[in-house]
Amino acid sequence: MLVLFGLLPPGEALAGVERGTDVYLFLTGMMLLAELARLEGLFDWLAAHAAGHARGSARRLFILVYAVGTLVTVFLSNDATAVVLTPAVAAVVRAAGAREALPYLLVCAFIANAASFVLPISNPANLVIYGAHMPPLATWVPRYALPSVLSIIATYLVLRLTQRRALREVLPAPVPMPSLALGGRLAATGIAATAVALLACSARDLPLGLPTCLAGVLTTVLVLILTRGSARQVVREISWGILPLVAGLFVLVQALERSGLTAVLARGLETLASGSAVLAAWVCAVALAIGCNLANNLLAGLLAGRVVQIAHVPEQVRSAVLIAVDLGPNLSVTGSLATILWLTALRRDGQHVGALDFLRAGALVMPPALILALAAALVRS
Repeated sequence: MLVLFGLLPPGEALAGVERGTDVYLFLTGMMLLAELARLEGLFDWLAAHAAGHARGSARRLFILVYAVGTLVTVFLSNDATAVVLTPAVAAVVRAAGAREALPYLLVCAFIANAASFVLPISNPANLVIYGAHMPPLATWVPRYALPSVLSIIATYLVLRLTQRRALREVLPAPVPMPSLALGGRLAATGIAATAVALLACSARDLPLGLPTCLAGVLTTVLVLILTRGSARQVVREISWGILPLVAGLFVLVQALERSGLTAVLARGLETLASGSAVLAAWVCAVALAIGCNLANNLLAGLLAGRVVQIAHVPEQVRSAVLIAVDLGPNLSVTGSLATILWLTALRRDGQHVGALDFLRAGALVMPPALILALAAALVRS
């Protein structure tokens, strides 16, 4: 519509789409790995073992899912948690015979954002905020270690409290342990190799999209050749509609920059930060936390990242922006790309979580985590 009404030249719209190339490649690789793992039975195998370790305790299963979700988010990104872990958790719930799936499914959505600033690779939005000035890991980890720990713990405690009734049930005896075929083992190896590649790229400040896509494609080709599987089946089951959604967000950012809004916001932020960096940090965090849920955190993060780059703000303001863009979306189901991917994965699995149900939980989960993480980052600064 921007192009049709003459508000954005076609060339600039295409330039906006091109800016998202790394994100498209990243999502493509992750979706390939997730679909391959599902088809080869990796999720069913993991589900049976998780149900066995729970030993009939819903609380123990909840803790196990939360711990795994934290690790996947930290080392594979929040989008991977939504795409790869959600189908696995849905399988775990079925295998364990839990009457209510909601507590475990909510874990996948909330931890995907709560643990998404432990490392630079934990959320693609982190790369957008810092751009070409990404701190090395030796600087990043001390800066965000305490805020991340507080965010993860606060999210766990509030989510556990809100779901306490459902977690009182005694789970039926777990199903027999299935064996993992060659295709499943290769899919697991591909996911592990992707995690190593992402860490290596992050340490060298390299784009993450191409390595992830290559890992997904190579793993898929290898599995299909050795198992004589169907490439059409893998490709057909992937939710490709998420890519035009992301492309549209990049076009919107291109239009906002063309309108001059980013320059206006940068001047206002510079003025506010010159008076009090702490006040500027809190104002930015609150505004972005709300804005992410109105417009999605990818759009808000792209805009905020450009603003802080123009404004040359103090480090505590940039940290506040990053934490708000990562944590703020935990309020609503449309707040982040990871949560939209999570919702898509649930629908493909036949599960349903209403927007109002998510909002009720998010209104309790998000604010404490955001406040604690931001306060810790500012105190350290």
